[in-house]
Amino acid sequence: MHDDAQPDAAVDSSPGALTRARGFKAGATTAGIKESHLPDMGLLASETVAAAAAVFTSNALWAAPLIVDAEHVADGRIQTVLVNSGNANAATGERGLTDARRMAEIAAARAGCGADEAFVLSTGVIGQYLPMDLIEAGANAITPTAGGGAAFARAIMTTDTFPKEASQRFEAHGRSYTIGGCAKGAGMIHPNMATMLAFLTTDAPVEAPILRAQLREACDRTFNMISVDGDTSTNDTVLLLANGAGGGPPIADAAAVNPFAMALEAVCRKLAIDIARDGEGATKLIVMEVGSAASVGEAQAVARSVVRSPLLKAALSKGDPNWGRVLMAAGNAGVRIDPSRCRLAIGERTLFARGEPTGVPEAQAAEAVTGTVVRIRLELGRGEAAATAWGCDLTEEYVRFNADYVT
Repeated sequence: MHDDAQPDAAVDSSPGALTRARGFKAGATTAGIKESHLPDMGLLASETVAAAAAVFTSNALWAAPLIVDAEHVADGRIQTVLVNSGNANAATGERGLTDARRMAEIAAARAGCGADEAFVLSTGVIGQYLPMDLIEAGANAITPTAGGGAAFARAIMTTDTFPKEASQRFEAHGRSYTIGGCAKGAGMIHPNMATMLAFLTTDAPVEAPILRAQLREACDRTFNMISVDGDTSTNDTVLLLANGAGGGPPIADAAAVNPFAMALEAVCRKLAIDIARDGEGATKLIVMEVGSAASVGEAQAVARSVVRSPLLKAALSKGDPNWGRVLMAAGNAGVRIDPSRCRLAIGERTLFARGEPTGVPEAQAAEAVTGTVVRIRLELGRGEAAATAWGCDLTEEYVRFNADYVT
């Protein structure tokens, strides 16, 4: 069983994960979109048109690139991706849509494919128009290579303090394949997607319908189970490309789909945990496990409710094991909870059971929240379902950062 605060043992976290699968190249450049003059544009390309699936934000206000991308990915075929950071191209009206379509044309010209086979994304400040002269010059300056995955992962960062990368190999039909990916995200993070972008590639021969089903399931258990601050962004997207460069028959039967699905979820989990760990101003990763629930949906609702509680997150930032706030947040999940059947533990200390405190001294309880990972487990006593959510503490640094945030 995997450690819910760490990636699965088989997951490779070394740089360059995005292009570890055969047949993919990537690159990045500094186009001048960010005032920081850090890398801000990335280009990903498959040697052939790939089967594709995407999951988009639940925010009702979609950024322009997402509107264009939903049209392009509808037939399940994408060959290239162009992304910029520092500007979200959101709330930009018809001009934003025109700019997003122009980005797709620029990307397609570099890859030698149709504009409808290009996927474009933007991340950064909302309500500003893209500097299209910089976008076009930047895209033309990128030379994708098989070793360019690490550069791409850095170019998509905004407030992230480190790049998020992961890959894993799996076997199907007697062949070995790779799933690789990278993601960005540190603030405006909330269950049901967040201000995050994630790019996943595989050289396995998987058709779009299976990609769509497996990607949505993986997202439900990983990216949709993280929270930093309770806000869901306008640009959140997860894209999965499968180019079949590894050869072999299509992955369609359960014996082949299962190992693919497990590897996909493992990579997504690693990226999701890194996003939660890297929350703006965060000093602690919160791992919230809910067990003995009546259904997975019930467990997920409770786990999400706890990791998004600002009261609990603020307490943990100061090393306060305020377990009452865990119960309070759980009670806000819209799930029937009988305190007399519950058991709550932080770390190895059981602090509440059968409807009352267990009497653990506060000093001993505080020991469980002094490290960089805080583990909380709540047993509901209602069934056998379980779920895990990940979040982070809420610090003064988060407030200072977002009060001053411009780009």
